[in-house]
Amino acid sequence: MTQLTETGRPLATEARDATPIDTRQAVGEGSPLVTTSMRAFFEAHPGARYLFFGGKGGVGKTVMAGMTAVELARSGRRILLASTNPVHSLSGLLGQDVFGRPTPVAGAENLWAFEIDTRDAIDRSKREIKEKIQWFLKFAEISTKADEFVEAATMNPAFEESAMFENMVDLMFKDEYDVYVFDTAPTANARRLLGMSKVYGLWVQKMLKSREEAQSLREALSFSKKKEEDPLMNYLVEFRERIRHARDLLTDPEKTAFFFVTLPEALPIAVIRRFITWFTDFGIPVGGVVVNGVIAREDGAHSSEFVRNRIAMQEGYLGEIRQLFDGQVRAVLPLYDSDIRGVPMLEKAGRALFA
Repeated sequence: MTQLTETGRPLATEARDATPIDTRQAVGEGSPLVTTSMRAFFEAHPGARYLFFGGKGGVGKTVMAGMTAVELARSGRRILLASTNPVHSLSGLLGQDVFGRPTPVAGAENLWAFEIDTRDAIDRSKREIKEKIQWFLKFAEISTKADEFVEAATMNPAFEESAMFENMVDLMFKDEYDVYVFDTAPTANARRLLGMSKVYGLWVQKMLKSREEAQSLREALSFSKKKEEDPLMNYLVEFRERIRHARDLLTDPEKTAFFFVTLPEALPIAVIRRFITWFTDFGIPVGGVVVNGVIAREDGAHSSEFVRNRIAMQEGYLGEIRQLFDGQVRAVLPLYDSDIRGVPMLEKAGRALFA
C-alpha cells in the first residue's frame, strides 16, 4: 500500500474507492473526528480565495492541494494551483510540465498550474536589489559600488524565502484568478514565507523612521530651504503599502485559509501542533487539519501482524489528533494502494477529501 504522497511514480491501473475513513470506527465509538468537513468549511467561507497547504515533508501536501484545486475548478471558477516549494512536484502529480509559467491543466477545465522558478525568482530579486542600491548610492552621493552590498544582502539564508514570497504576492496582486491554491514548502519554510509580511512591515517602519530623521537633518543643514524630493522615501512608502496589502490579504479569515496535512504519526502531529500555534499568533487563519494515510480497521482483519500493529498505532494517534485539534479536522483519508497521479485520480480521491 502507498500513502498519498507527492512521489509522481507511475499510477497503478486502479485504486480503491475514494471513500473517507469511518472516523468513529477509527478512534473508537463516540463523536466523529470530523465535525466540520472540508465541503462544509468552503460552504461557510464562499469568499475564500487564497488557500495554502503545508505540513512536514512527505505527508501529501501537493496531492491535497491538487485535489482541492481540481474540486474547486468544477464550480466554474478560474483556479491557479501554484507551488512555492523549491522542490517542485506539481508536474509529476499532473503528468505535464507546468514549470516556470501558469499552464492550463489538461483534462481540468478552469484550472491552471504553475511551479514557480526559484532560480529565476532569486536572480530577479538580486537585479532589483542592485538597481535600488545603485539608485540610493547615487542619490546619497556615495561613490561605493553596489556589488558588495548586493552580495551581503543576498547571502542571508532567508533571501530565497523572501524572493518566493515576492513571487507569491505578485500572483495574488495580479488578481487574474478567482482562487489561488498554494502548495507550500515544508512548514518550517512556510512559516518564514508567510511570516515575511510582518517582518517586512517592521523593517520598513524602521527604515522610514531613519529616513525621516536623516532628511530632517539634511534640510536643517542645507542653505536652501527648498524641499527636495526623496525617491528612497517614496519607494519605502510604496513598499509599506504593498506589504500592508499583502498582510491584509493573508490575515483575512474570509479570504485566506491555511490547511495543515498530517499523518497519524508522532512527528507530523508535533510539527503541525507547533505551527498552528505560530500561525494563530501571526493572525494567519487556520482552515483546518487533513489526516492522511489512515489504514482502515477492516483492512487489518486478515493482514499480517505488522499491519495490525500499524493500525493499533494509528488509532492511538487518531485519538491524540481528536484531543489536540478538536473541531479542526476537515477530512480523514485512507492509505491508498497506488500513487495519486493525473486529473482523473485527483478527482476520484478528491471525493473523499470533500465527502
